[in-house]
Amino acid sequence: MPTGKPSGPEPVEPPEAEPVGESAHLVARIEEELELLARNVEILERLSKSPPTGIIRLSEALHLPIHKTRYSLHLLEREGVVQPSADGAVVTDQAKEYWTHLRESLDRMSATIRRLQQRADEHGPRPPAGRKGY
Repeated sequence: MPTGKPSGPEPVEPPEAEPVGESAHLVARIEEELELLARNVEILERLSKSPPTGIIRLSEALHLPIHKTRYSLHLLEREGVVQPSADGAVVTDQAKEYWTHLRESLDRMSATIRRLQQRADEHGPRPPAGRKGY
């Protein structure tokens, strides 16, 4: 007796396609880490130019949520460049070494980014030849 089901194999749904694959996920993670680094630098700069500052005052001055400010302070404390005090976070003597190391790291990253841009230009879509703009 027929059961109402078509005979034959069940159709299989194709797997969901990722827009660009795993590399898109990796690039997004790297961008997020760079944003975190930028936030940490902004906080360290602010603390370097001001007296000890508490989390709330610091987050208000930088227009950041308190939880992000707290996390950045935690990371900077782990790096040894800030330390807590009764009046708020203060910059340590290790900050000079941190700035030097950061500059050297950014130089290396910039060189890597330039190489990646050149490779992407070789393989990516090229702008149309001819007139530009209208």
